[in-house]
Amino acid sequence: MWTIPNLLTCFRILLIPVFLVIYYLPGPEAHFWAAVVFAIAGLTDGLDGYIARKFNQFSKFGAFLDPVADKVMVAASLVVVVEDYAAWWISIPALTIISRELVVSALREWMAQIGRQEQVKVSNLGKWKTIAQMVAITGLIWEANTFVVITATVLLYVAFVLTLWSMWEYLRASWADLSKVE
Repeated sequence: MWTIPNLLTCFRILLIPVFLVIYYLPGPEAHFWAAVVFAIAGLTDGLDGYIARKFNQFSKFGAFLDPVADKVMVAASLVVVVEDYAAWWISIPALTIISRELVVSALREWMAQIGRQEQVKVSNLGKWKTIAQMVAITGLIWEANTFVVITATVLLYVAFVLTLWSMWEYLRASWADLSKVE
């Protein structure tokens, strides 16, 4: 159970309160350091999956905890970003991303219950969405300058489009099972 991928996932979960505390500290450097913590969490997400595949270190514990850690970190960061910017043009994609995570998680759980989890396994589209959203959120947290904020906002909208697209693909792949009349 205590493989390197699982330890990295647990570390990522521990970074969530660290991220939040740093984000709300007074001072001009708080958002920079919060962005660093968020970026480290994002990198551990990619690293734990790489190590698990490379060294065949898969576990049921990791399969459960890894997506939970990802979703909680993204949701926590998007909540503080929405609070900070207080603008519809940030709130709408943020809410859509959080909602998509809930819908796809529920869909995956349901599909697993009926033995059809292969229909909704993680796709490359989902991976690109994750990369775009992680980079976007990091920039929105950091708020270094206008260029960073504009670039991060554009990437947030790229993540927004990929979010809708990937959710559509997952729903399309499972529609035959979802629409069955019992």
